[in-house]
Amino acid sequence: MGTAGTHLNLWSMARRGVWRKLPPRCGLRDCIHARSWWRRLRLAPPAVLMQGLRYCADSCLERALANALPPEQPARKHVAGPHRVPLGLLLLSRQHVTPEQLRAALEAQRSAGRGRIGEWLQALGFVNQQQVTAALARQWGCPVFRPDSLPLPAPGRIPQIPLALLRSFLMVPVAYTAATSTLHMAFSERIDYSVLYALEQMLGCRTEPSLAAPSFLAMRLQRLAEEPEETEILFDQVADVAEFARIVHSYSLRVAASEIRLEKCGRQVWVRLFRPAARPLDLLLRWPGETTHSLFATEPAAPSV
Repeated sequence: MGTAGTHLNLWSMARRGVWRKLPPRCGLRDCIHARSWWRRLRLAPPAVLMQGLRYCADSCLERALANALPPEQPARKHVAGPHRVPLGLLLLSRQHVTPEQLRAALEAQRSAGRGRIGEWLQALGFVNQQQVTAALARQWGCPVFRPDSLPLPAPGRIPQIPLALLRSFLMVPVAYTAATSTLHMAFSERIDYSVLYALEQMLGCRTEPSLAAPSFLAMRLQRLAEEPEETEILFDQVADVAEFARIVHSYSLRVAASEIRLEKCGRQVWVRLFRPAARPLDLLLRWPGETTHSLFATEPAAPSV
């Protein structure tokens, strides 16, 4: 019995060793490759990780990509909530403008039918850019980023973010604390918390928002554009979910991606392909079925106080 028991233990250990070497079970529930350990053993290529699940074959990955996008919801304009004090009244309460100046700016805005009240107050010479930025920060309940408060990090010392995404949401990274994995982002007009959530999911970090003057943001985006990086590809014509899945799957094979992450950011889907011995490749694709002409077009802002 002792010899038989020893052989049984050896056989069990060998079986467990072979089992550990098998590719992991597929994240696709109805994957046919997961039904048999022999079929799994024959799948030599390593599985691709996407959104925390591994997919054992190309066909499984492409189906998973098609299923990864939630149903599109009707587009809604981003407006400040009713709890926020209108910008014009904030400037008035801080004595940056007089009631007469505010009325003049509102009349100019109403006559033109476009533009924000802060822009009209600046155009009429009643306030400066810093005053409007400070009032916006108070409106959004966040700090004002001042470029002279700390040195700006070099582009290579902040997490990789597609430049087209930064331009689309009028935001820039201004600091990164590695010890706490905290990324500080500055916006120039409004804080988009949905894109901050996407950044946290894609980069594995925390985000802290702030408001900065538009002139600073334009300068910072220009500097980032001067650092050529072949790490992002834009697609402005994606007909449907099937085409979206084919594009992402094709590029994942081309770069031998080990992991795929994706998040919806406004009208586009941000896909990150992690590749060996190189920086990740970012794909920005128009949301399948979106009818806008440009992937990175922004909605005209409704006149507001």
